Amino acid sequence: MAVAIKKVGVIGSGQMGNGIAHVAALGGFDVVLNDISADRTKSAMATINGNLSRQVAKKIITEEARKQALSRITGADRLEGLADCDLVIETAVEKEEVKRKIFHDLCAVLKPEAIVASNTSSISITRLAASTDRPERFIGIHFMNPVPLMELVELIRGIATDDATFEAAKTFVAKLGKQIAVSEDFPAFIVNRILLPMINEAIYTLYEGVGNVEAIDAAMKLGAHHPMGPLELADFIGLDTCLSIMQVLHEGLADSKYRPCPLLVKYVEAGWLGRKTSRGFYDYRGDKPVPTR
Repeated sequence: MAVAIKKVGVIGSGQMGNGIAHVAALGGFDVVLNDISADRTKSAMATINGNLSRQVAKKIITEEARKQALSRITGADRLEGLADCDLVIETAVEKEEVKRKIFHDLCAVLKPEAIVASNTSSISITRLAASTDRPERFIGIHFMNPVPLMELVELIRGIATDDATFEAAKTFVAKLGKQIAVSEDFPAFIVNRILLPMINEAIYTLYEGVGNVEAIDAAMKLGAHHPMGPLELADFIGLDTCLSIMQVLHEGLADSKYRPCPLLVKYVEAGWLGRKTSRGFYDYRGDKPVPTR
């Protein structure tokens, strides 16, 4: 019998976390948004309100729906605030040791029947589940960025994930109006197994001097009808996240074709992580993005 999910916790109030809180609240769920400080959750609430207001302006939702969604979200700066949630989704940085520590601490305060999920884009669900006291009630629920706009959610079962957890997760995602793609628990799952090597190859194309930033992005936008060029998309995702996923692929599949481009490593080491730091393959500090190479 599937678990009834009514209250959802979200750990991390960044781009993915506030997006998940946004769609969950619009879907009728009570949401607790957790981060390490009240200032972060306050900032996330402002972002959510702004995104909801844009949806109202575009007539995607009503003003009443915006108000109701906001009223369903509360902030919490301690994990104890998630104690009565039926489902908790972690959206922390793409580092396995960080996620494992969060899950260890979270399980100490959660009710026994609660489901725990990770929004990881690449890390083994089976390994993450092993750091909890409930591997049978652990699942990967991978949303795409930006969450309110992207229709797809990947669901990934770990080796121990039971049927009730899987069915509950499917019901939850369906209530958000999203489409489900079920992936086996392999490194980077489906979307990023295909997408990130393409981005990495675009960075190699830049690194080897085949084309400059503008030429590479224009080639894929105009020649393959991609809505964003691969380097522009890398900046949007975050170069640190791109590197983490490529490292997971390279280590997990032991194939040299997944070796992260040295130029990607260099940009991350420089702290040029894309839009979130105002510099990546483009410089965003002016009125218009300017290629950095």
